[in-house]
Amino acid sequence: MDYCWDLSVLYTGEKTEKFLNDEKEIKTCVKELSLLAGKIGKIADNELIDGYLKINERLTLAENRIFAYLNLRLATNSNDLVAKSEFGKMLDIASGVAEPEAEIEAYIGKTENLDELIKENEFFKKYEYLLQNLKLNAKYLLKGGEEKILAKTNAYAGQAWSDLQTTLTSSLKVPFKGQTLTLSDIRNLAYDNDKEVRKAAYEAEIKAYDDIKESVAFSLNSIKLQAITEAKLRGYDSVEDKTLKNSHVQKATLDALLKAIENSLPVFRKYFKKKAQILGDENGLKWYDLFAPVSCGAEEQTFTPESAKEYLLKVFTPVDKELADMIAEAFDNRWIDFYPRAGKTGGAFCMELLEERQSRVLTNFGGKFTDVMTLAHELGHAFHNLNLYDNPPLATSYSMPVAETASNFNEVVTMDYALKNAKSKAEKLTLLEGKISDTAQIICDIYSRYLFEKSVIDNREETFYNADGFAELMTKAQKASYGDGLDENYLHPYMWVCKSHYYEASLSFYNWPYAFGGLFAQGLFAEYSKRGQSFIADYKKMLKETPVRDAEDVAKIAGVDLTDEKFWDEGLKYFENLIEEFCSLSDELFNL
Repeated sequence: MDYCWDLSVLYTGEKTEKFLNDEKEIKTCVKELSLLAGKIGKIADNELIDGYLKINERLTLAENRIFAYLNLRLATNSNDLVAKSEFGKMLDIASGVAEPEAEIEAYIGKTENLDELIKENEFFKKYEYLLQNLKLNAKYLLKGGEEKILAKTNAYAGQAWSDLQTTLTSSLKVPFKGQTLTLSDIRNLAYDNDKEVRKAAYEAEIKAYDDIKESVAFSLNSIKLQAITEAKLRGYDSVEDKTLKNSHVQKATLDALLKAIENSLPVFRKYFKKKAQILGDENGLKWYDLFAPVSCGAEEQTFTPESAKEYLLKVFTPVDKELADMIAEAFDNRWIDFYPRAGKTGGAFCMELLEERQSRVLTNFGGKFTDVMTLAHELGHAFHNLNLYDNPPLATSYSMPVAETASNFNEVVTMDYALKNAKSKAEKLTLLEGKISDTAQIICDIYSRYLFEKSVIDNREETFYNADGFAELMTKAQKASYGDGLDENYLHPYMWVCKSHYYEASLSFYNWPYAFGGLFAQGLFAEYSKRGQSFIADYKKMLKETPVRDAEDVAKIAGVDLTDEKFWDEGLKYFENLIEEFCSLSDELFNL
């Protein structure tokens, strides 16, 4: 097996005829869109829409190839100066579509007989969802040159404040045991085996924020006021209303999700208290022990890419042959870049190759079970992509809440298999703790972040918060979420400083989609557990429809009502059972 991915399906270099032709195609499409924008009001509306869609189809395919190729090269070698230069050049060329595209889309959205035009044209019907969303969004567009002004000033407003937070947190130096660590390094020590190291790292992190917290607080105040102001100018009911509409999710769905989370909090607090008991924490789990490893002498299973492939095929072959075949192809045909090396980016991701009907997956494989879970997750994205390739080119992107559906579903299936096939009680305890800990993040931590952001936005017009004010709001939100599961003397009042999601004016309430994705997948697994193979056909159809339906309509394909609290409760019931088992095993193995 070759452990590096193969990009030759895209290009064999940036100077090849194929690459240069795609570059030319992008330039041509930019020019054609500009010319088309100049014809607004001078040609028939159906001619304008037809031109807009067809030019964008060609542009999307050419951009997908070139930007995928360059991004994938840079992902494995950040020092690839040629790719870096080409990327910058292509980004500059492609940016030329922004203004004419915005003009055309605004016009199409306000076309009075749009419904009739769609009904009369088979090509337009393929993109009905896209066109109808232009119509929906049109009512929130600003008039005349106001959109252009807002976009340009954002570089010196919201984006500038965002850049300040990024700069301050990424350059923060944290003194620790005679060393100077980055913020990322010090936070990673939360996973250390040594309790004293975890505690000292937590204390060092909290103290380090003193140097930047007031500046970051100024950024957050400014970002949120801009978000409030823009939502009002555009005519949204609120900042949250803007996020929901952009996410294609109903308020009733969010309310049902949040209510189900709220109902589940006591169960997760039971887990925190049990973990506190294991680690010797009185008065609830201390923040620095949230990610502490819990083990009872279980030998950790190790994997090679070959054995990871074998394991995943055992997991997914009974689920769906098409999914299993795709996983085998990914391993056999070099879709995956496995091992870390100098210049390679950290983490993991999956990137679609539209016309090639493939994906590419980056991991930093270390041979642990968590690395197998990462592969399952990213190959879930690849399977989502596989189910979109028969869609037309402009119907292959989907909103963030449903973006993690297939990836999280794969994780749930893999963990369920691992728990059922654990070789010992000690191994099962380790698996349970890892799963519950991860889920607690998308339940308790995400919920606390939502409460914090909602409180800031609800009060920001009347209140300018200093760092202590934000810290008070964050502590209050954490207490409401974690309750007596955590020691209230050891919370994290500065989570708002280090979480970049708060610092995008256009992405307010960026937290709840993570909970949505995780629990949606868990709920789907509950349906799969009840229905078996009959569910899988609906599941694949659902994935195919994610770019062309709102979240609620997508879920209905799988027989799910997202506005019904019971659906979310059923997924969360699974974790209640896991937590009960964790507590029982902990009592037995640790003699509690």
